[in-house]
Amino acid sequence: MSIRPCALESEAFQALKDVYDHREKAAAQWRAQGGKVLGKLGFDVPDELAIAAGMLPVQIYADPDRPLTETDKYLEHAFEPVVRAQFEKLVDGTCAGQIDYLAISNSTDVVIRVFLYLRELKRVEPDRPVPPVAFIDWLFTRHRLHQARDEFVVRLFKEQLEEWAGREIGDEEIRAAGALCNENRRALRAMAALRHGGEVRIGGSEALVIMGAGLFMEKQAHTALVEQVTRDAGRWPILTGPRVFYTGAEQEDTGLYDKIEAAGLVVVGEDTNWGSRGYDRDFDPSLPAIRAVVDRYLLREHSAKKSTVAQRVEALDRAVDAAGARGVIFYTNQYDEVATWDMPRQRASLEARGIEHVTFGQMRWPVDRNRELEETLAAFAAGMKGGAE
Repeated sequence: MSIRPCALESEAFQALKDVYDHREKAAAQWRAQGGKVLGKLGFDVPDELAIAAGMLPVQIYADPDRPLTETDKYLEHAFEPVVRAQFEKLVDGTCAGQIDYLAISNSTDVVIRVFLYLRELKRVEPDRPVPPVAFIDWLFTRHRLHQARDEFVVRLFKEQLEEWAGREIGDEEIRAAGALCNENRRALRAMAALRHGGEVRIGGSEALVIMGAGLFMEKQAHTALVEQVTRDAGRWPILTGPRVFYTGAEQEDTGLYDKIEAAGLVVVGEDTNWGSRGYDRDFDPSLPAIRAVVDRYLLREHSAKKSTVAQRVEALDRAVDAAGARGVIFYTNQYDEVATWDMPRQRASLEARGIEHVTFGQMRWPVDRNRELEETLAAFAAGMKGGAE
């Protein structure tokens, strides 16, 4: 396991890990106090609007140990394995007992299909315990006309939240929520500074816990814990070893990073939504409230699922340079092949700049099902260690 004793000795880290390991606890406490919980599927559901509506936003995640009894009735096996596991919880009644409402953004094509399947399922089986669903149909191209349409789409989502909350959501409430989220992002960026630079004091698995806990708890409480763990981490031992950047399939737990770091590599960054992409742009309080929400989500760093190849090449180069990585690990699961369209040109760009890389494709989920993974990682680490660290 890559989480070190020094991290486990931090009370703040222990609290974050408790949330990360027991992801329904904070939502259950919120609901017990009379609050409403908004489940999120996709990574472009605005937290600012949910918080302004008085709701706790939480991410829908996959349970690798849950049999896919209901999913096998409705979804083809060509759906991404993680999404199939998420779908199971949405249709077997699990999520209905944990969240009040569900918001789905069109962050990936497969998530759009999940929304369509859920909508049809509710039509033909109205008693199926699926939470009420809102769909956010973003346009991800960055033109003024598309921004105007996205503002219309976000207003529609705001109106749905108002209906669910039973009250109007004012611009000042959105601004206050935006400020709260900005403080959280600033705290996460300060934490991330200890992952790279001259001295690396926070490992990749530790960072996943710190960042991931924020997907399941109240923002202000998360910010306080992140600030404290960052102060604690300033005294943690320096991590040595070749520094690598991760890109590819979302990692909802630390399993893959544990294996990467067991090979002697140090994960100093990633461009995934369960990682550092979550805090790369703030809500701009100088803009009108709805436009600020749109700009925060529309103008983030380019994701693999909604960008051109050229945009993704430039985005990865920027992220690798910012993290100070000497190598890149590409990793995709079975049936999650969109990112592979970008990889040939991304690899060529990395090679031209002397950045080493290794690719894992068509991987089985969960990660422990891949028998040769550790051996290949060890060989990659050995090759990197042949140079300067």
